[in-house]
Amino acid sequence: MDAWVLLILTALGIAAPIVYPRWTLRRALARPLPAAEQATLERSIPFYRKLAPDLQRQLQRMVVQFLHQKKFVACAGLELSDEMRITIAAQACLLLLNKPSKVYRALHTILVYPGAFIAHRDEMGAGGVITPSRRQMLGESWSDGRIVLSWDDVERGTLDWQGGNNVVLHEFAHQLDSESGSNNGAPYLGSPDNYRSWSEVLSRDYANLRHEAWLGRPDSVLDHYGASSPAEFFAVVTETFFTRPWQLAERHAALYGELQKYYRVDPRDWLAAPPPPVPEPAFLSMPMPVRRFAWADW
Repeated sequence: MDAWVLLILTALGIAAPIVYPRWTLRRALARPLPAAEQATLERSIPFYRKLAPDLQRQLQRMVVQFLHQKKFVACAGLELSDEMRITIAAQACLLLLNKPSKVYRALHTILVYPGAFIAHRDEMGAGGVITPSRRQMLGESWSDGRIVLSWDDVERGTLDWQGGNNVVLHEFAHQLDSESGSNNGAPYLGSPDNYRSWSEVLSRDYANLRHEAWLGRPDSVLDHYGASSPAEFFAVVTETFFTRPWQLAERHAALYGELQKYYRVDPRDWLAAPPPPVPEPAFLSMPMPVRRFAWADW
């Protein structure tokens, strides 16, 4: 019957390239997620079972749409499996829960390397001199509808979810950022009031992180890579919001509030609070006696 419908549409002169994909998407979304794919989805999001039933349904539906619409390309000899595709799709769609979304409309291709890959760049130095360079990358988001990921690092972020680093969340945050028209750390927020609040809080915390990075003083929660640009700051705080929410809320309360408004979820509902730090033994916290030197000592 599917072929007959397509033939009829074509005979009637209806634009099949536009109608047919929408129709096939509706069919794909109407089918329940197979048990094997459901199990993979649960493994890719370690706290999946703690999500509210409505969020689970949302995530399943968006994963189906993502897999239906996006093309995965294996690079450098990698053999892509369904588990790899579902893992990437699930973590990418985690950023879209509770939000009206076309599931990354501008994105069409995900290139996956087995490990870190080399990116060739032309860097402009002093006096406008351009120098070719090679940089090792874990992931990259391009403005032409493509994302590049290292599978080793996707897997590492999945297995150590609360480690604070997740290349999928990072690169897909860049995709959300670009939906406002440019990659500048301010995704589409919907209203001028939202932009004012966002700009005030993120500009302040970004400036603080840059200052701490310049001093070489580590932030207890945020990676200094976020100090390299406003776009990278947004991607880094997105990673931290979904992987270390308790620490981010404690250390950067206003920043956490802005991200909570934007993403419309609170990951603290899904991830257990970290244990309190172990207090130092009393003898380590006691002040050391200061010896007073007399002239006779010298």
